[in-house]
Amino acid sequence: MNDVAETKPLSKSAMRRQRERELRYQTILSAAESLFAKEGYHNTSMERIADAAEVSVGAVYFYFKNKEDLLACLIDESGYCLRSVLGKAFLEATPDLEGFKKAGHAFFEDYCLNHSDKLAILFRESVGQSKIVEERRKNASERLIKDVRNALEKVCEGMNYEFKSNLASEIIAVSILGIYERVAYQYIFWQGNTDGLKAIGHDAVDFLIGGIKNLFREKECT
Repeated sequence: MNDVAETKPLSKSAMRRQRERELRYQTILSAAESLFAKEGYHNTSMERIADAAEVSVGAVYFYFKNKEDLLACLIDESGYCLRSVLGKAFLEATPDLEGFKKAGHAFFEDYCLNHSDKLAILFRESVGQSKIVEERRKNASERLIKDVRNALEKVCEGMNYEFKSNLASEIIAVSILGIYERVAYQYIFWQGNTDGLKAIGHDAVDFLIGGIKNLFREKECT
């Protein structure tokens, strides 16, 4: 006799209710994202979010403990979206530094322009908040750094190179994300210069590629 309890399939009505809950959850999250990005986290109330999502305030609190919980969930979603955009661009390119160029261009020309609300959540609205939010922001950053570092190591191996120091790949990954964030902040949030973003992005990426090359060296023959 099988000791594992069999899970009964959900009824059609139960599946419908589950879909409705998932849709309501995402609707509330999307409303909060848009309001936080456009009006600011501190200027947005739970009542305003409920109104934008066309649900009751009680429904918002059913899915999220408070506004802080909403922001923390949005940081996860925004970070995942960025990782997906960069990863897709890198994998579609040749397994060398061209992949890093493609990923860098995708950050400025795809993520910054097509996911501007998520950009604002990740780089602006999540800064200087509570310990819980800061921890979530740190986790998102660490995942991105790990992705970039892993990609660098693949490039290094594929080109028969090695890093000049044990910390080189991590330093490069941290520098890439730091520069992308600062450039985006300077030209999007402060200057609103989205028209020149492609040229700005290309300059930033070329600058970084030069730095990456300086931390590579050919493997010594053994």
